[in-house]
Amino acid sequence: MTQQFKVPRGLPIQPIQRQAPRTKPAAKLTDSFAKILEGKLQQRTVKFSAHAAKRLEARGIQLSEEQLQTLEEAVDKARNKGGRETLILLGDVALVVSVVNRTVITAIDGDSLKDNVFTQIDSAVIT
Repeated sequence: MTQQFKVPRGLPIQPIQRQAPRTKPAAKLTDSFAKILEGKLQQRTVKFSAHAAKRLEARGIQLSEEQLQTLEEAVDKARNKGGRETLILLGDVALVVSVVNRTVITAIDGDSLKDNVFTQIDSAVIT
């Protein structure tokens, strides 16, 4: 018994086109992703938002290399403890830092610290 199939009229019939094999094997893609991820994880520099940079300049705050190193260590400590938005007291300077982005959000000098309320932080590191 032979079955016959009717092809609807008006519909174009095209042969199945085989896809060309991938030029990059999956292993290479995984290796490059792993390298990129490792590089991002090792990136330790703390960035300053435009707002924080303006605050530093307006208030005459200049951080030394030693203070920047201490800041990076404080961000690492906060990250290890699960902090996301952290207040870091660095001498007489207070910095609010987004730990996840490693970005200083704002900076306050010693004279402006008094009678200030810090909101939307979940941790603090005192250096």
